[in-house]
Amino acid sequence: MADTVKNTATQEYDASQIQVLEGLEAVRKRPGMYIGTTSTTGLHHLVYEIVDNAIDESLAGYCDRVDVVIEPGNIISVTDNGRGIPVDIQEQTGKSALEVVFTVLHAGGKFGGGGYKVSGGLHGVGASVVNALSEWLEVNVHRDGKIYAMKFERGNISEPIHVIGRTKKRGTVVRFKPDPEMFDDTVYDYETIHDRMRQQAFLNAGVTISVTDLREGMEDNTDVLYYDGGIREYVAYINSGKKLVHEDVIYLGGEEEADGHITFAEVALQYNEEYHENIVSFANDVKTPEGGMHEEGFKRALTAVLNSYGKKYGLIKKDEDKLSGEDVREGITTIISVKLEEPQFEGQTKQKLGNAYVRTLVSNIVTDQLSTYLEEHPVTAKAILAKAMLANQARLAARKARETVRRKTGLESGQMPDKLQDCNERDPSLCEIYIVEGDSAAGSAIQGRDSRFQAILAMWGKMLNVEKARADKVYDNDKLAPLIVALGCGIGEEFNMDKLRYHKIIIMADADVDGAHIRTLLLTFFFRYMRPLIDNGYVYSAVPPLYKLTRGKKQKVAYSDEQRDAISAEMREDNPNVKVDISRFKGLGEMDPHELWETTMDPEQRSLRRITLKDAIAADRVFSVLMGEDVDPRREWIEENAKYVVNLDI
Repeated sequence: MADTVKNTATQEYDASQIQVLEGLEAVRKRPGMYIGTTSTTGLHHLVYEIVDNAIDESLAGYCDRVDVVIEPGNIISVTDNGRGIPVDIQEQTGKSALEVVFTVLHAGGKFGGGGYKVSGGLHGVGASVVNALSEWLEVNVHRDGKIYAMKFERGNISEPIHVIGRTKKRGTVVRFKPDPEMFDDTVYDYETIHDRMRQQAFLNAGVTISVTDLREGMEDNTDVLYYDGGIREYVAYINSGKKLVHEDVIYLGGEEEADGHITFAEVALQYNEEYHENIVSFANDVKTPEGGMHEEGFKRALTAVLNSYGKKYGLIKKDEDKLSGEDVREGITTIISVKLEEPQFEGQTKQKLGNAYVRTLVSNIVTDQLSTYLEEHPVTAKAILAKAMLANQARLAARKARETVRRKTGLESGQMPDKLQDCNERDPSLCEIYIVEGDSAAGSAIQGRDSRFQAILAMWGKMLNVEKARADKVYDNDKLAPLIVALGCGIGEEFNMDKLRYHKIIIMADADVDGAHIRTLLLTFFFRYMRPLIDNGYVYSAVPPLYKLTRGKKQKVAYSDEQRDAISAEMREDNPNVKVDISRFKGLGEMDPHELWETTMDPEQRSLRRITLKDAIAADRVFSVLMGEDVDPRREWIEENAKYVVNLDI
């Protein structure tokens, strides 16, 4: 139940602060407009909307605990110890504010009523959309010494607001069951919710968020998330298992007031020995994957501060040795979090922050405080500068390697690699490329493909592990250079999605340990140097069959042991004496062209797994552990997870 929480703030929060902008009619007709999708992503978004309301109470200074429970039947319960949703009459409608919040779209304290100075919420639609997309929803409010209750069915009131008891506590309890009429699947994933709640706990230091799963067989899934160090602990979590340039997580933070509005910004950063930057930014606890003004301010200031320090102490002696932004960000892990009134986001899904004054605020904080930190910590400062100087040298080497690749491959003239058998179609949205290991498998794929739209690129030999290499080594690698040329979109800072030649990039490797290793090497390359390909859903893994079953002239294939057994029973037609020959495919190279086409390449029959990243930070940690230099974390990860792995896909 909701707990009592002490707060010295005196601002009133009542129905006068609830504004109504529009109705709720369209939500059930077009749910995708409000939650993005009716897939499992949209299903989990319902939880986030309710939790975000509780976090808004925390940002306002009134809540320090949120409890999320997955109950049997995939019912969600969210409890907070905030002020409790107002229950008095809302002036515009003449209805209880509680009713308005759950039945009217864009109704709440976030829309100019003064209830919140800072708030997140992905679309700002919150409780009303969750209500509209739930089979049923019930809410209890602990407020003013009473417990108020209200129930809804598919957005309609089933029990009007009424008092069910007395209480000394305060806060809100929301329970809902997602409507199977609205969603493709209504089964919640504990890890997905847990990862999102961990993120919220990191971003809101001092707030306790618990996650519990009460479904059958899942009773052990419970965790209490509390991070007094906030984003400093977030950076340490991301960097765990990586070799560090310096031990301390550097924290920078401050606030400013402009036109009566207070904006707060904080940055935590730490360098590791890897070659890739990892900058994650948030505005009002909403992730901004495309960055924005807060990231721009940080990047500009970081480059200026490190160049200034290097010149001051003679580490950078000539103007031509000046460090670029790419140089100073190599190996950095950074969390940037800003909290502001009236954030301006580009796009409905809040991908990029547009408030220009935030750039100045973050830049000033980083310039002043990082300069002071470096002066007070010369050992750390010189280690960071040394890392950046090496990156600078590698960048110049990469430029030369890139020019060499262009000369050797005729990249500028459009000449394609010898190992590429291209397709006839030139519209990238209609084209797909199979990346196949070995000439034998590639030969079968070339003969079996539909050359109108399917290209084949043969890979051979041991591939470079890019987790342990800078960009100059990537460009200079005879295994990866043909792939870079074939795709056409460049890598790293030069990446340009508009130049991508295929919108389906399919990794086709054997269904064994070696094949899994090849897939992991390629995925590491895409994640580190062509990340937008994964973010935009262009990377796939082919699923070759494991078994061929034959009875007389009838043949079928199976992609798993379970499917093999089921097909075998089906082919016997309940007659155990009927002989069904079962053979295991040895590898793609052993398959005839027609077999490869029918089982793995024919769009009408094949199975493809789209490679997605539910959590890029988690993926970063997995790649670092599996492919990095440090052996101990990799051994620990394998020991902890080997028993769960049947077929590993990142």
